[in-house]
Amino acid sequence: MASEEIVVLGRLADPYGMQGWLRLHPFGDDPLDWAEMPVWWISRDGQSWSECKLKRLKSHNNGLVVLLDGVVDRTAAEAMKGTLVGAPRAALPTTGEDEFYWSDLIGLDVINTAGERLGKVASLIETGASSVLRVVADGHAERLLPFVSAVVLSVEKEAGLIRVEWGSDW
Repeated sequence: MASEEIVVLGRLADPYGMQGWLRLHPFGDDPLDWAEMPVWWISRDGQSWSECKLKRLKSHNNGLVVLLDGVVDRTAAEAMKGTLVGAPRAALPTTGEDEFYWSDLIGLDVINTAGERLGKVASLIETGASSVLRVVADGHAERLLPFVSAVVLSVEKEAGLIRVEWGSDW
C-alpha cells in the first residue's frame, strides 16, 4: 500500500515486560478506539507498510501498551521500537469541524495576518500540552508554532492554507 494512503497514528516505543508488550506513543486523540480496527499497518524508517494484527491494547499507568501478533517476547518487542503505526485513511472516522489528522496539515502553507508566507508545515510535534506545527520556509530556519486557537486562526484544507497570528520576525 502506498504511504500516501496511510495516516500515521503513532509510534511504538519501549518494550514493556517480558512477553512482547510495547508502549505506544499516540499522535492523536482516542487511541483506545484503535482496538476496533481489525488490522494495523506498520512501517519502519520509510519502508513499505505491512499489515499487523493487534492482539491487545490497554491503558497502563498514564500511557498505553500493545501486544501485536508475532511479537512474542521482549527481544522481538525491542526490534519493533520506533516502528510507526498507521491505518488506511478510509478506515478512520471522519473528523469533526475544527478537527484534523496530522497528515491533513502537513504540506499546507502558513500565512500570517499581515499576509506574509511563513513556510509550509513539515511535521507536528506532540508536547503534551498541545501539538506544535514545525513550519519550514525555503532556505530559512524552521519555526515552531503552537497549534492552539490563539495562534492558529483558521485551517483551510481546500485552499492549502493555515492562517496564523504570528510575526515573521518571531
